[in-house]
Amino acid sequence: MDEKTIQAVYRGKNVAITGGLGMMGSSLAHRLVSLGSNVLLIDNYLEPYGANDANIEGIEDKVKVNVADIRDKSSMDKLLRGQDFVFHFAGQVGHNISMSNPKLDMDINCLGLLNVLQACREGSPEARIIFSGSRFEYGRIIRNPVDENHPTEPLSVYAIHKLAGEKYCISFNRHYQMDTVVFRIANPYGPRSQMKHHQYSMVNWFLRLAMEGKDISIFGDGSQLRDYIYIDDLTEAFVAVGASPRSKGQIYNVGSGVGTKFIDMANQIIKIVGRGQIVTKPWPKDYENVETGDYISDITKLKEHTGWTPKIMFEEGLQKTVEYYKTRLPRYI
Repeated sequence: MDEKTIQAVYRGKNVAITGGLGMMGSSLAHRLVSLGSNVLLIDNYLEPYGANDANIEGIEDKVKVNVADIRDKSSMDKLLRGQDFVFHFAGQVGHNISMSNPKLDMDINCLGLLNVLQACREGSPEARIIFSGSRFEYGRIIRNPVDENHPTEPLSVYAIHKLAGEKYCISFNRHYQMDTVVFRIANPYGPRSQMKHHQYSMVNWFLRLAMEGKDISIFGDGSQLRDYIYIDDLTEAFVAVGASPRSKGQIYNVGSGVGTKFIDMANQIIKIVGRGQIVTKPWPKDYENVETGDYISDITKLKEHTGWTPKIMFEEGLQKTVEYYKTRLPRYI
């Protein structure tokens, strides 16, 4: 899909982004501002997640920010009325947090999403709603690359609720003809990600450790494969799906389509940063229980429906990420 077509779709349109001050939401906001959209960012600054005012530097006066919680139905009713697009990124993102506090995970990732869907049904019935699901919905991987028809047997409460959220979107599409689209996202990394803890974006967490000259802990031998997608490529996937007439009611994998060994990822970080060292450790139980095995996204369907393709290879993405944080790290930790 060419840039002219994308601009025609988004220019002058009302776009709401829940979780708008996190990595995915704010990166999309920068892109949509460049396309001439009217952008509303909704975030509740819930700790310990990624909302950060630094993420919208340069576009502060070109977006609206509303501090609100998706668990508050009345707020969603007001904010999502009259929207043309709703990108739903707000969520509880920690696997271990979901196991220790499953009700919180359900409240945010299930009931919060239902508030968003209901608000759109009542106030923006024609809006396209893009839901950010997770590759963890698949559970233990039985074949690679993983296409959208792979069995879904989630291992953690987080993954169970993400799959439930996906089912809500599909149900609203079928019963109410709402324009919903679902993503199953691989492992995003890049600028604008929080680096306070390891609950989200392991690549960014390892980058912080390396930049501070600390040890990077690898569980097992590090041979497990992961699919890492750079945030700019992910953002372009969101934009392309929003603009594609073929996407209504669809489920898409999104990733780089390339598998990288976990230990190779860590070694590349150390090489680029020039600091840090790897320490191997046995798998702790709370990680071993949710380990899915090797994962590589089959992104054929997304490519065919939108013309999107990832452009940033892993080493280049790491270099771009390191450059971003060289002068900004204190604002993200």
